[in-house]
Amino acid sequence: MSGSDEEKVHWTIERVARESYGRLVAYRSVHTHDLAAAEDGLSDALIKALTAWPRNGVPQNPEAWLLTTARHSIIDAVRHQRVVSVSEPTLQLLQENTMETSSSTEFPDERLKLLFVCAHPAIDPAMHTPLMLQTVLGLDAARIAGVFLISPKTMGQRLVRAKTKIRDGGIQFEIPDPRDLPERLDAVLDAIYAAFGIGWDGVMGGDGRGRELADEAIWLARVLLRLMPNEAEVCGLLALMLHCEARRAARRGRNGRYVPLSEHDPKLWSVPLMEEAERHFEEASKIWTSRTFSTGSRNSVATRRAGTQRPD
Repeated sequence: MSGSDEEKVHWTIERVARESYGRLVAYRSVHTHDLAAAEDGLSDALIKALTAWPRNGVPQNPEAWLLTTARHSIIDAVRHQRVVSVSEPTLQLLQENTMETSSSTEFPDERLKLLFVCAHPAIDPAMHTPLMLQTVLGLDAARIAGVFLISPKTMGQRLVRAKTKIRDGGIQFEIPDPRDLPERLDAVLDAIYAAFGIGWDGVMGGDGRGRELADEAIWLARVLLRLMPNEAEVCGLLALMLHCEARRAARRGRNGRYVPLSEHDPKLWSVPLMEEAERHFEEASKIWTSRTFSTGSRNSVATRRAGTQRPD
């Protein structure tokens, strides 16, 4: 393989890892109930891809190849542990789940399940958002630590403890029952908005994944809205992000200079995104006005976010 061909293969591996990390980790962890093992298995699969793909060519379905290789890596790791009996359930789940071995298989997107796992009440509330940012959207501990103003080492240790809690606590990888959804909703919305905010910073030059993170945050909000169509806070947050996203093209001039909102060229705004945002705002308003709230009811999460410093 020539040097240019090898560069293309490495670029493909990087692209697949960047675009599919969250989906792959979510799918693998949902089928093993071990988040840390899923991440380790995927990391090992990516390392093996760096050797195998330049030699054998990029597989027809790179994601399926990575899932299968990750599954084999996890099985090997489990078998080498001193106390195999402790990991027997994980081993059985891996051996039973072979769906992704087909090169043409499309595997389901389990990221929303993983979001609600990370928001489980048994996990330290302070770790809900950092855990989601790493496992679902693939941000590393150093970047997350910078957002939360603590050292990368401390953040890494806290993330490890949270993942151990998920595994040892037997937390189920599933969408909670409707009666349990509201108590986890705030944490999920916080993580989605945090991802969007980090992605927006990335658009400004801090992170090459900025556009993708913003897009993934909007996608997750849309999926959440399908799950909870009568939650005004979900409607409101999605509307807020869509209005911000609609102005993306107007936020920078030709020379890269930041353009304040008051100086935007409205012709550059995305009318379809703004119209969609307005529909969600109207729906949120209808939901709120149709309900009777007690004096001590909580404030809208979307309203609280809109009142804080947000992307222009």
